[in-house]
Amino acid sequence: MAVAKAMYRQVLFDAVWFVVSPSSPFKDCSQLLDEQKRFGLVSLAIKELPFCLATDIEFNMKRPSYTYLTLRKLKETYPNDTFSIIMGGDNFESIEKWKKYEEIMRNHSIYVYPRERVLQVEAIKNVFYIDMPLLNISSTQIRELLTKGESVEGLLPERIIKIIEKEQLY
Repeated sequence: MAVAKAMYRQVLFDAVWFVVSPSSPFKDCSQLLDEQKRFGLVSLAIKELPFCLATDIEFNMKRPSYTYLTLRKLKETYPNDTFSIIMGGDNFESIEKWKKYEEIMRNHSIYVYPRERVLQVEAIKNVFYIDMPLLNISSTQIRELLTKGESVEGLLPERIIKIIEKEQLY
């Protein structure tokens, strides 16, 4: 949510969409919560951010989810809108592993936020590095903390932490 706020303010997006993915070619999806449960949690987490929207557009697409196909579907569904990608620096460093990453980079702007101290980067068309506080945490790390029973206070909204505890999701 901190990244969404920073991007909205600095880049002047009309909105920040959270695409909840049912599956990823890079993750063991058996370790993830049910997609509907994750969609509900994301929707609740961003409820108080009027410029944010959760979408389940990938739920009815072929799996695993590939970003280039999601972007094609978004453009087909919303032809008058322009879509960009927001990602952490760690993900951008391995973007060449993404299926059809050249198509993504050619047709969409990518906004990268830091997860570690300054990345040495060359100028690449359509790639923009955002100046914001370091966020050296990932969803994987948060899930690991939850699985170990450790505190995630300050990393998730309190209303989400309460649901996770009440429903014993991790």
